[in-house]
Amino acid sequence: MSAVPADPVLFPRSGSAPAIAVVLLGTGVVGGALLKLLNTSSASTLRLVGAANSRRQQTEPARLAQRNLREQLNQHGAPRDDAGLRAALDASGAPVRVIIDATASATLAARHAEWLAQGYHVVTANKALAGGELSGWRALQAALAQGGRYGDSATVGAGLPVLSTLRRLRHCGDALLTLEGVFSGSLSWLFNQYDGRRPFSELLREARQLGYTEPDPRSDLSGEDVARKLLIIARNAGYALGTDEVQVEGLVPPSLRALDTEAFMARLDELDAALAARHAEASSRGCVLRFLACLNQRGQARVGLAEVPLTHPAARLYGTDNQFALTTTRYNTQPLVIQGPGAGPEVTAQALLGDVLALG
Repeated sequence: MSAVPADPVLFPRSGSAPAIAVVLLGTGVVGGALLKLLNTSSASTLRLVGAANSRRQQTEPARLAQRNLREQLNQHGAPRDDAGLRAALDASGAPVRVIIDATASATLAARHAEWLAQGYHVVTANKALAGGELSGWRALQAALAQGGRYGDSATVGAGLPVLSTLRRLRHCGDALLTLEGVFSGSLSWLFNQYDGRRPFSELLREARQLGYTEPDPRSDLSGEDVARKLLIIARNAGYALGTDEVQVEGLVPPSLRALDTEAFMARLDELDAALAARHAEASSRGCVLRFLACLNQRGQARVGLAEVPLTHPAARLYGTDNQFALTTTRYNTQPLVIQGPGAGPEVTAQALLGDVLALG
C-alpha cells in the first residue's frame, strides 16, 4: 500500500520559538523554488522571519505566510535594510538563526564572514566568496573557526554530494590528488548535443530558451563560473589557489565581450566557425569536445574546451549532468566519480533546505 503524501503546510509563524529561524536573501528563480519548499511539511521546524529581493524586504508574519510572497515583494515591503532582517532573526527566540543567500551578489557574499562572526549561520548558493579572491576564502575560514557553520552544498553541483564527500575523505586521512570533470549544466548540455550537424549558435539559442543558460549566455560561456566551482573544491581539498592561478579558456571571442546582451545574441553565428573546426579536428581523432575543469597533483588548474576519447567518463554524460572525477591517495586505481543533474532551481533549492535542516 503506497503512502499518502502529507499535505503541504505553511511554515510555522507563531507560538513557541521555532527550532530554526531563517532569513532568505534573494527571491529569484532559486529563492522562489526554496519558498515553495518552505511551504511543505519537510520544513516544519523552520520559521521564515524575513525575506528580501534586491530592493524590498518583508518581516511581517502575515505577509511572509502568503504563498505569493515572491510576487508580493515586487510591490510591497520596506526598503532593503539588512539590519532589520537580522533584528527579525534575533527577535525570533530560535536557538539556530540562519541567513540564506540565494543570490549571486558579490557584495552580499563579502558579508558572509561578518555574519558568521556575529553568531549567525550562513547557507548559500552564492559562489562569490568561497570561489573568489583567496583573501575572502581565508576570512571565511577564520570566521568558521569561531564556531559558525557554513552550508555550501548548493555552490557546487547543485547539491550533488561533492563537497561533503571530499570533506569526509579528508577527515579519514585521504587526500585529493587530481580532479577532472564537467561542472556546468548548461555547457554539459551544449556539448552533449553538439555533433556538428547543427550550428553551435542554434543549440545555444535553444539552451537559452529552455532556461539552461543565464539570460546572457556569456556568463556560462566565459568559463568563470566553472572556475569558481573548481576553486571551491580545490580550496576545500587543501590547495590554496588564487583566482589568477586558474587558466580559463572561455568560448567568447574578444569582439563579442563588450556588447550588450541583445547585440551579442544577434551575432551568435560568429561562434560557429571556430567551434566547427575544433569539432572536426576532434572527430578526426575519434574524440568529442567537452568543457572540462582539471586540477593536477601540482595544484595546476585549468578550465576550458578539451578533446576526450569516447571511453572517457565525460563522453558519456546526458542532458545537464555534472561530473566530478576525484583521484585520491586511496581512490587511485580509478577515480571516484560523482555524477548527476548539476543545474536547476529545484535541486539547488533542495540543497539549500538540506543544509538548513542539518543545522537543527
